[in-house]
Amino acid sequence: MSQKLSAAIAVIGIDIGKNSFHIVGHDQRGAIVLRQKWSRGQVETRFANLPPCLIGMEACVGAHHLSRKLQIFGHDARLMPAKYVRPYSKGQKNDFRDAEAICEAVQRPTMRFVATKTADQLDLQALHRVRDRLVGQRTGVINQIRAFCWSGASPSGKARIPCGLSCRISLRRAPMCSHLACFASSKLWQATGAGWMSVSTGYLARSKRWPITIRPASD
Repeated sequence: MSQKLSAAIAVIGIDIGKNSFHIVGHDQRGAIVLRQKWSRGQVETRFANLPPCLIGMEACVGAHHLSRKLQIFGHDARLMPAKYVRPYSKGQKNDFRDAEAICEAVQRPTMRFVATKTADQLDLQALHRVRDRLVGQRTGVINQIRAFCWSGASPSGKARIPCGLSCRISLRRAPMCSHLACFASSKLWQATGAGWMSVSTGYLARSKRWPITIRPASD
């Protein structure tokens, strides 16, 4: 890259990929003066040799890492949510047009940016997201067990007595499960583990529509 071209670059948009990054650069007037494809190993070296400029990227885990590197080189790296960049894309979607849209979006005075996170903040965010997924799966299994028990109600509307052969859950004052529902509930219990189910015991016991009690595990 010539020294004259490097001095003309004022704003750069980066479309981040797995092995290659697509770069589009604008000058002060908004004309495209840089349009190249760089490998992952070339990015840090080439930006280290560029004069400080405004750099835009779509926010993701890799963008936070690259943003910290670019700020060390003296660049003004800014991250944006992908949904705010999408309206600036023109024509058929490809990597260079995505980079051009990022380059235009980062220059908007009303654009909302994402703060660059540290490695510790990203680790904590990952833990919260994993926990949210586990909580959602736990709630889904609880609702599925309740649906199995409820599906055992007889057509006449009379309450059934729980078979008690393998099911560890007994309902009170509600249509009881059939043997199939008890068997399915027992399989779910074994798959998720008794320790996991104990976490949900308080939630199930406070249920107002179908109050239940948890039987202790029997050998």
